[in-house]
Order: sequence, then C-alpha cells, then structure tokens
Amino acid sequence: MRINSVKQALKEGKLQIGCSFSQLRSPEVAKILAAAGIQWSFIDAEHGGFDLETLQDLCGTAVRVGLCPIVRVGELQYTLVARALDCGAQGVLFPRVESPEVLARAVSWTRFPPMGVRGYGLTAPHVEYERASVAQIIEHMNQHTLVALQIETKAAVERREELLSVPGIDAVMIGPSDLSISLGVPGEFDHPKLVEAMERVRDSCISHGIAPGTHTRTLAMAKFWKERGMRFLSCSGETAFLLDKASETVAALRA
Repeated sequence: MRINSVKQALKEGKLQIGCSFSQLRSPEVAKILAAAGIQWSFIDAEHGGFDLETLQDLCGTAVRVGLCPIVRVGELQYTLVARALDCGAQGVLFPRVESPEVLARAVSWTRFPPMGVRGYGLTAPHVEYERASVAQIIEHMNQHTLVALQIETKAAVERREELLSVPGIDAVMIGPSDLSISLGVPGEFDHPKLVEAMERVRDSCISHGIAPGTHTRTLAMAKFWKERGMRFLSCSGETAFLLDKASETVAALRA
C-alpha cells in the first residue's frame, strides 16, 4: 500500500506543486506530468467530463507513477466522494464549500469507521495486491487520504474560521476565478480586494495547521502566491501546458 507523499510533505510545511487535469482522457498524461516533476493533480470531475471508468484509469496510472491523484467531485454527495476514492484517488477536493456542517459530513465520507462513515468495498487492486487485513487497510487508507476544500465565495471567506475548524482538513485550494466573481472583480486576479481576501484565508489556514493553497492560470501568478506562502500550489493544466509549449515552438520557428 502506497503512502501519500503529498499529504506527508504538506504536514512538514513543504511546497507541493500541482496542476489541473480536466480534458484529456489518456492515462499517458499522468505519466507526462509526473515526468515533468508535478507532484499532484486535481482530476476534475466538477467541470471536466470524466466518467467513473476514466477516473479509475487516470487514478490508477497516476498512483503508479508517483503523481498524487486528487479528484475534485462535482458536489458534496456521499456517492461522488466514496466512489472517487474507490476509483483509486489518494484525495478528494470539495468545491464551493460554505457550510461547516455540510463540510464535516463530507469529511466523514472520506474515512472508514471509527473515524468516519465510508463504506468498505476495497479489493486486491486497491492495495497493489498486498496481503493485508481489513483492519490494516482501513488504518492505512484513513491515514493517507488527503482532504482539501475550496474557498470560492465571499461568504466562505467570511466563515473561514468555522470551516477551518472542522477536523480532518489537510489543505485549502482557493478558487480565484469564482472568488473574484463573488467579490465583484471578475478575472482581476491581482486586484487588491482578491489578494486581501486570499491572504486572510492563507493566514487562517496557517493558524489552524492547514496547508494554504490556490490554483493559478499563469506561472507569474503561481510565483506571486508561492512567495506569499501558498504551499498547496496548482498552476495551469494539461491542455494549457500543451497549447503553451506548442505556441512557443511555432512562434520561435516563424520568427
């Protein structure tokens, strides 16, 4: 059974670099991202079109090559969370979180009893065919499943202390696009109102012992937030990486 090195590194205060993975339905992408040095990726089942079979293929390959697969579920429902984990995800990302009560219930779905209420249905492939008891598997999975939430609205920023007080949260990934819209500055990622709100969330994360993070669309913005203490840091995504490099190559050849 594999350890979750990203969860472990975040606990130690280390930067962990990730990206989005939302469009290309090929497990080869996971190999490429891992070879590039990406440490984790959120496989997008909220805005992406991946079905369960695809999630299983992507997560399985990602784990084998050392890319921590974190599935962003479409909404906070038990079946979406539990089945993402049963597909091999090493973590889940909860979108659009605003209620501490709903968040606490969702966290319980990621843990087997007595820590939570996740139903047990794991089989040999889930544990790399190791001969382990049910009790050993439960202990390992409870210890190594990463739980992250997104703060994406003004209301969530205002309730951040309540949200971050829910036990079992490892990281926060601020969603700057939706948060900028909620704050009335859509797409203005360097606007003082957005920066201030994100810094307040970062500070609260640190005080609660939770890794602060965000998703960025550009390298410049990723560097901006890295310098400001974001450790669960996501930059760009698989299609943008492909487009950016192809565009750079074509532009250079035509110059």
